[in-house]
Amino acid sequence: MAGTLTTTIGVISDTHCPEFIERLPEQVFTALGGVQLILHAGDVTGPPTLEDLARIAPVEAVRGDHDGSLGELPAVRELTVDGRRIVVVHGQRSRWVEEPQTLLWTLSLGFFRPHRDLPRSLRRRFPDADVIVYGHTHRADARTIDGTLLFNPGAVHQWNGATAARRLGQKPGWFEWCWLQVARHMRRSEPPTVGLLVFDEARVVPRIVGL
Repeated sequence: MAGTLTTTIGVISDTHCPEFIERLPEQVFTALGGVQLILHAGDVTGPPTLEDLARIAPVEAVRGDHDGSLGELPAVRELTVDGRRIVVVHGQRSRWVEEPQTLLWTLSLGFFRPHRDLPRSLRRRFPDADVIVYGHTHRADARTIDGTLLFNPGAVHQWNGATAARRLGQKPGWFEWCWLQVARHMRRSEPPTVGLLVFDEARVVPRIVGL
């Protein structure tokens, strides 16, 4: 993408739609209106979500750990926007890293914050990227590490009793069913958000937009 002094990209992740929420909130379309491209950092869970986003702008998406039915999506995308190298990845790691942190987060009813070291792990994994977009943590974050911008737009779906009950009604497997019995009592969750990346000739400016 080139030819303009300023390019704005919409960034979205962890929609979990229709897994935990029935459809994308209208606030998503308002927040991302006017962008030239949308990056989805995984945990889409349904093709209609990508189709709805494509009504706004072209979409580049990656596969998250809840996207088993979207096997055609790559685990990593690399693209260039206005001369900057962007990597898009969901951010999940091996089960030996994921499962202990998920257990602590669940048992603390949302007060433990897992994946604190994920940004630095991604920076080591993609040393040549100018921007790394990721999701998975359901927490918005923007930081620069060794000259690389790491940007997490947060999540459209955030855990609460209502969405956990919706998922339980879909008769998930026994492991997820057991986990949801605890997760439906969550006492702490982040607000739903999406993000924007504004590219100009000098820098890339990240923005978090609440829904």
